[in-house]
Amino acid sequence: MALSFGLTVRPDRPYQRRVELMVLAESHGFEYGWTYDSHVLWQDSFPILTIAAQATTTMKFGHQVTNPGTRDPTVLASLYATLHDISDGRMVMGIGRGDSAVRYIGRQPVKVAEFEEALRMIKPFMNGEEVRWNDKDLQLKWVRPELPPIEMWVAGYGPKALGVAGRVGDGVIIQLADPEIIQWIMGTARAAAEEAGRDPDALKC
Repeated sequence: MALSFGLTVRPDRPYQRRVELMVLAESHGFEYGWTYDSHVLWQDSFPILTIAAQATTTMKFGHQVTNPGTRDPTVLASLYATLHDISDGRMVMGIGRGDSAVRYIGRQPVKVAEFEEALRMIKPFMNGEEVRWNDKDLQLKWVRPELPPIEMWVAGYGPKALGVAGRVGDGVIIQLADPEIIQWIMGTARAAAEEAGRDPDALKC
C-alpha cells in the first residue's frame, strides 16, 4: 500500500491561519488535510473546510473525526456531499462514535449497533444513492455523478467498532503509532471485511 502524508489542524481561531497551513502543506506535496469536529471546544469545522477547499486544488479534506451523534446522519451526509461538490471531488469522511464532541456536551458515544446502522445509510446517501431512513425513501438528487465516490474511513480501537470499519468502511483511522497494535487493529478490521465478503486488502490504514 502506498504511503501518503497529511496534516491535522484544529478548527481554531484565527481560521485564516488554519487555511494558510493547509495551502502550505499542499504546496509541499501533502495529500490530506484533516481537522476535528468538536463544535464547542473549537469553531465549527465545516466552514473552515469550505474555505480551505476553495483555496487549494489537489488536497483531500475530511475529519478525524466527525460523528453521527452530534450531527444528524442526513445532515452529515449532505454536508459532505456539498463539500464534495465545492472541492470538485476531494472529500474523505473520517467518522467515529463520538468522543470529545459528545462527551463535552454531556452525552455518550453512539452505541455500536446504531453507529453501524447510521454508516450503512450515510455512505450511499452522501454519494447520491437512494436510501431508506426513518421509514422514508431519501436521495440527494443533486449529487454530481461524475465525481469519484466519497470514501468513508472509520475510527475504532475495540473489536466491535473495528468490525464496523471492516464491514462498512473504506479505511480505518488509528490515532497511535505502535506497529504491533496497528497490525492487530488492521488484522481485526480486515478479518471482519473478509467475513462480510469484502476484499480485506482494500481496507486502507
